[in-house]
Order: sequence, then C-alpha cells, then structure tokens
Amino acid sequence: MRLDFFPSRRLTLYLGTTFVVRILAVLAMLVMILQVLDLLGESGKILAADGNGQAQLLTYASLRIPQLVARFLPYSVLLATIITLSTLNQNSEVIAMKASGLSAHQILAPLVLTALLIAGASFAFNERVVTRATATLSAWQKADYGPVPETDGALANIYMVEGNDILSARLATGSGDAMQLSGVVWYRRDPTLMLAEQWRADTARWTGQGWLLSRPSRFRVASASEEQMADTTVAPGISPVEIEISNVNADAQNLGQLSQSIEALERAGRRTDELKAKWWHKISGPLSAALMPLLGAVAGFGLARSGQLFVRAIIGMALGFAFFVVDNAALAIGNFGGYPPFLAAWAPFLLFLLIGEMVLIRTEE
Repeated sequence: MRLDFFPSRRLTLYLGTTFVVRILAVLAMLVMILQVLDLLGESGKILAADGNGQAQLLTYASLRIPQLVARFLPYSVLLATIITLSTLNQNSEVIAMKASGLSAHQILAPLVLTALLIAGASFAFNERVVTRATATLSAWQKADYGPVPETDGALANIYMVEGNDILSARLATGSGDAMQLSGVVWYRRDPTLMLAEQWRADTARWTGQGWLLSRPSRFRVASASEEQMADTTVAPGISPVEIEISNVNADAQNLGQLSQSIEALERAGRRTDELKAKWWHKISGPLSAALMPLLGAVAGFGLARSGQLFVRAIIGMALGFAFFVVDNAALAIGNFGGYPPFLAAWAPFLLFLLIGEMVLIRTEE
C-alpha cells in the first residue's frame, strides 16, 4: 500500500467536489422534510399564542433549522458517502482508479479530508449558531411561544426549594445581582408540607436580601381568598448563583460557557458527570462526520456487476447507523455513571474507527 494518499491533485479535487455536492444535497433534503414534519406538530402551539402568525412560524423555522443541521449532518455525510462511492463503482471509476495503482485508502483519502473539513465547519457552526438558537428556542417554548425573550444568560422553567417553601419562575434573565425573574410563583408551605399560601407576580428582582415580588397577589388556601399585596421580599436563601447552576442546558452553551458551569457546579458539590460527557461530545460529535467515509466505504468496492452493490450499500448504512445507536447508548450510560465522561463520549468513535479500518483492510487491502 502506497503511503502517498494524494497522488493526483485533479483526482482529489474531483472526488472532494463530488462528495461536497452530495453532502449538501442530502442535508438539504433531510432538513426540508424534517422541518416540514416538525412544523406540522408545533404550528398549532405557536399559532395558539396571541398575536402569532406567519412571521412567528418563520421565526420558529429559523431557530429549528440549525438544530436539525447539527444533528443530521453526520447522517448526511454517511448517505453521501454511500451514494458517491456506489455511483463511482457503478460507472467503473473505482476500477479505473485501482487499475492506475491507487489503493482503497488512497481512493478514500479525499473523502476523509473533505469530511474533516466538514467536521471543523460543523464544530464552529455548533459553537456560534446552534447554541444560541437552542437557547432562544428553549426560552421561547417555556414562554408558550409568547414574545421572544432576550436570551443572554436566559434560563427557563426555574424551580427551586428553600426549606418548606418553593420558588418557581417561567424565565430568568441576566446574571448575578442583575438577574430578574418573570412569571414568578412562590409557594409557602406549613411544617407538614401542606400548601398554605400562593404568591404570584409578573416580575421579581434580587435585592441581596431575597426576591422582591412586584405587586404580587396572595392566595390563602385555608380561607380560599385572594388579595393584592404590596411589594414583598421572599426566598432569601435562593440566590441568583443557585438559580444559574441549577439550570444548565449543555446544548445551549458553548465549550467555554459549559466549562464555567461545570466548575460552578463542582464548587457547589453537584454531580457533573453528565455535563462533562456532553462537553467531550461537543468535540467527538462533529468529528464523527470524518468517520462516515470509512464506515460507508464498503459500498464503493467489489464488482458492480456481481449483484452485490446493493448489499454492500446496506452493509455500509448498517455500520453507520450502528455507530449512532452505540454513541447515544454510551452517552446514556455515561449519564448514569456507568462510564467515565471521556469514555462515554469517545469510546464509540474509537471502536467504529477500528471496525471500519478492519473491514476495509480485510476486504480491499
């Protein structure tokens, strides 16, 4: 096997360009179909909010599309690999390349290089676009598709316990002493944990001594009466820092932000294995696109006229989808503490790298 993986610049550009076109075509097809199906399921909820219309549907689509692109890009690379290599094999181009002295690894090298560039672009896209879109969409969904909230540091669906009492909020914006809560409900319970009072306020701000409810209403359970109250401070033991570290959405944070969240949780004595696994997976996930040409390579070799081209394509798809199944299973096991975080994120990648290389060497080299 020759060690020069790129013997021909023209051939490398031809294979790389062909591969990129097919990746983009498959990705566009998948995203369009999945976005239409997703809109069918969510459009009723979006239009149910007052004042929402076509503009809000387009807003939802613009926030959802980056998530779909990030999730299905590796699938697109896998399918594009099978389509590209199957077409080359069907047209006897693989035979021509082998007859010129190229090995299977040399034929795959331009595809792997292209996939590595795609993986790098995917990582940057995830860090700069997907995390922000996820944060915005999550906050918007928690607001029942009402007005889109500001999302810098926004946290949704707050639920904190202080002694017998409970503080909940639909949304928290800002950070530190500047944090403000929206859609606030404070539940005061008696020593038997039975609900005694329920306080509701549209907003609350941190004063250093607790959360100041703005023009709250109080409902007393015993008398079943409700009354309007003056601004009142509640929950002095629940600080903005406690709220921030209790609502970490790894998908809505980039690597730097997630590192800070993990450090804050560790200082507070919280378990961080799940977040650490997701931190590592932010790197291994996009890099899985570079693995797809190797797993789908079996579709590109063998005699096209032998009748086994379809079977080889099915084997390539099976290897690729098996990787995604194992990858998700490893993350789930890691979340429960069965695997160390690093192993949960990287073991499937390394395992299928060896499997793909073994299949390629035994069948073609």
